Amino acid sequence: MATRFEPLHNMVLIQPQEKQDMSKGGIIIPDAAQEKSQEGVIVAVGPGRLDKDGKRELMSIKVGDKVLFPKFGGVELKSGGIDYIIMPESQIMAKIVG
Repeated sequence: MATRFEPLHNMVLIQPQEKQDMSKGGIIIPDAAQEKSQEGVIVAVGPGRLDKDGKRELMSIKVGDKVLFPKFGGVELKSGGIDYIIMPESQIMAKIVG
């Protein structure tokens, strides 16, 4: 059974997108030579953190958004053979549109 992760506060759960394992010229790139993906899809979002007055801050990211995140940010998780990264929403660098 796969573990289910439910982000708290302003945390988001990202499923990194798989990197292409073949170059444009048709050369297969070994796993050890590939860089970690910096793009992924949001699969879960926390409810937002509480401000000093006890009100929830709105999250600007939602489930299904494609995002760009830092190469070495967040915490890596694995569940059911799927890799995830959990990090604060504030560490996401951009939402990818179009």
